[in-house]
Amino acid sequence: MLESTLTHLVCTGCQRTVSADEWHGTCPDCGHVLAARYDLERARRTFRPAELAARPWTLWRYAELLPVCDPRFRLTLGEGGTPLLPAPRLARTLGLRRLWLKDESRNPTGSFKSRGLAVAVSRAIELRARAVALPSAGNAAAALSAYAARAGIPAFVFLPMDTPPSIVRECLAYGARVYRVRGLITDCGRLVRRFAAERGWADLSTLREPYRAEGKKTMGFELVEQLGWRLPDVIVYPTGGGTGIVGMEKAFAELAALGLLAGSRARFVIVQPEGCAPLVRAFHEGATRARPWEGAQTIAPGLRVPATIGDELVLAAVRASGGTAVAVSDQELLEGTRILATDEGVLVSPEAGATVAAVRQLRANGWLAPDAEVVLFLTGSGLKHPELLPADEQCPVLEPEADSLPDPPVG
Repeated sequence: MLESTLTHLVCTGCQRTVSADEWHGTCPDCGHVLAARYDLERARRTFRPAELAARPWTLWRYAELLPVCDPRFRLTLGEGGTPLLPAPRLARTLGLRRLWLKDESRNPTGSFKSRGLAVAVSRAIELRARAVALPSAGNAAAALSAYAARAGIPAFVFLPMDTPPSIVRECLAYGARVYRVRGLITDCGRLVRRFAAERGWADLSTLREPYRAEGKKTMGFELVEQLGWRLPDVIVYPTGGGTGIVGMEKAFAELAALGLLAGSRARFVIVQPEGCAPLVRAFHEGATRARPWEGAQTIAPGLRVPATIGDELVLAAVRASGGTAVAVSDQELLEGTRILATDEGVLVSPEAGATVAAVRQLRANGWLAPDAEVVLFLTGSGLKHPELLPADEQCPVLEPEADSLPDPPVG
């Protein structure tokens, strides 16, 4: 059985070292994000392309660089191993020669959140957590609910009132304790921190513990492996809390330290909606921190995150990569979802549609060259948002004896 090489945690702010043998949220000294560290020399013995090639395509194939030490606690519903799809028709539409779609909607709970919560819940139960909780705009709540059910422990999820009903029902179906909050995800977060402290829950809020990012970093491992141990020129990523960017940056650094990744790093492009774009604003202002966004509004619930504890880490990663930040309108991101469905047969969430809108913008202003190799991260399934799909009422209704066909709607 593959062994984790986890050694300790380190604060990304003050650099304090913290034991990994007990549960920690943020740094006990300065409150910054904690990051897991590994014995890379020990990992090097088995974490090699030839050895990885024989392993099952779940995220636990990367166990040496994941934080769950006892294999008995490695929960799985088959997460990871999502396809990297070539997108030739969409590439032509966008004026690119090489375009890939990393389709995270294939994860067990329909989004990339399966990765982070599989690892975080696994580590929480390994460290004797008896209940888990988080605030969410939807997908993280569904994933937490599923993995808590798998682990046999209670899940407490706090959702804004305007969370899509389909996701609320999904959480209830998994047996989670669901609370709807009159406010935004930041309001939900304050409630989680309060009640988790009072009741002893493990708080798995975005980047307020070190292990969700470890699950998310497997997107980076997979991408490199699927491209033949190299990176593309550009990675376009819809960004709310930013755990995926933080995780992938960490994955690329670990692979480079192991000698498995050479050459220049991919440029990160983060995408946010115009109605809630604190990281985009901070990036273009040259700020290292993102001011909270007032009056956050967007049709993409996963991107309605007015403030995140990981803002410094996300902004630093994008700048270090030579990347950029883009804001798109709700109309543009919905058009992106339509194009992905009609051009490539991939039905995605509105958050994922934002990546297409971003590429259009970057091609138009010249930041993105036509010969760049680009990967779009499609973070969730469109089936989670039936309210945004075309209405069946627009389809013609035929009698069994019909001898002519009216023109049906297209797209």
